[in-house]
Amino acid sequence: MMNGLSYVATTAGGPWATYLEQVERVVPYLGHLARWAETLRRPKRALIVDIPIEMDDGSIRHFEGFRVQHNLSRGPGKGGVRFHPDVTLEEVMALSAWMTVKNAAVNLPYGGAKGGIRVDPKTLSKKELEKLTRRYTSEIGLIIGPDKDIPAPDVNTNAQIMAWMMDTYSMNVGATATGVVTGKPIELGGSLGRLKSTGRGVFVIGREVARRIDLQINGARVAVQGFGNVGSAAAELFAGNGAKIVAVQDHTGTIYNPNGLDIAELMATLRRDGGIAKCPGAEVIPNEQFWDVETEFLIPAALEGQITPERAKRIKTRVVLEGANGPTVPEADDILTNKGVLVIPDVIANAGGVTVSYFEWVQDIASFFWSEDEINMRLERIMSEAFRKIWDTAQEHRISIRTAAFVVACTRILQAREERGLYP
Repeated sequence: MMNGLSYVATTAGGPWATYLEQVERVVPYLGHLARWAETLRRPKRALIVDIPIEMDDGSIRHFEGFRVQHNLSRGPGKGGVRFHPDVTLEEVMALSAWMTVKNAAVNLPYGGAKGGIRVDPKTLSKKELEKLTRRYTSEIGLIIGPDKDIPAPDVNTNAQIMAWMMDTYSMNVGATATGVVTGKPIELGGSLGRLKSTGRGVFVIGREVARRIDLQINGARVAVQGFGNVGSAAAELFAGNGAKIVAVQDHTGTIYNPNGLDIAELMATLRRDGGIAKCPGAEVIPNEQFWDVETEFLIPAALEGQITPERAKRIKTRVVLEGANGPTVPEADDILTNKGVLVIPDVIANAGGVTVSYFEWVQDIASFFWSEDEINMRLERIMSEAFRKIWDTAQEHRISIRTAAFVVACTRILQAREERGLYP
């Protein structure tokens, strides 16, 4: 179905087109709720803002900012804010829609939202970055809030950015509102376990998959693309359970060791260099060769659109665990499925981050905080139960895990839509 929106030109193979195709695949399984399916194809609200700031040299620069709330039927919006030079309205729309699906797939009481600024933050000083963040927060302040829409970190944003966002919002409303964002520093109402929660969730889902297909984690070969918070935390947990991290790729290059990379050396290199390319005991290989490495688990944890049809034909793995959002294009999905590769979609595989964000929000509202062990235990229980429901749905309908995740999530979203009815 063609996109019926006048305000964005859908790029063929782009993130919004990918999302729309995923929706089309789920409609036949929605039963009577299919009459509400158009809800899924249209963001509820899209805000585009101009962000003017004075640079350190006295010049004035303008940046484009976005906040999209895709669906709020099940609760306030929830989703990250990314700072990246390639951010577009189309991308933010798709990411917000995947957040809607992800929150429903894990059964969190949230709708989906996402934000972004079109900027390369590496080109800004810390002072400029703070000005940019604060002005952006003021501009989107109309539509965010602890009971409206709760931003979080994403690509190139972190706890410091969230602290500035929380402070700016608080100044504007005249009261400290810790619950307006998640992923904050611990001292400002952040949650223990939040930093590594997405990577931990990837591992938990990987373990649940392994149990069901009779695959041993101990001795399994793992390749990780992207070695930020998600990729590095997942790699540490897999290695800690006996797996061998045989290949890692990040923005500095691709390294390989068939006997397994030393995870302690990897982490030390990352801290020292900001990248993994110079890790001792590893062979540097061309970036494209990453997709030829034989593994049991492949974890794309970088950006969307990485697994193309051409790369899918070369991939030799048993399980793809999507640590990033939208890393596999639909045609590649089909190629992998036909090869017998089990693709575990982002909307469940990387939902650990938003799950612990939910814990952070609950703790902020209650002003009562939990231990890290308690948080990790709750995370494992929620993700294991969510995956069981999705796995059983896939078995029942004989469909892919991705389509099953969408069936479970979209049924919940559209049930909420139907029960609430249309206002007025």
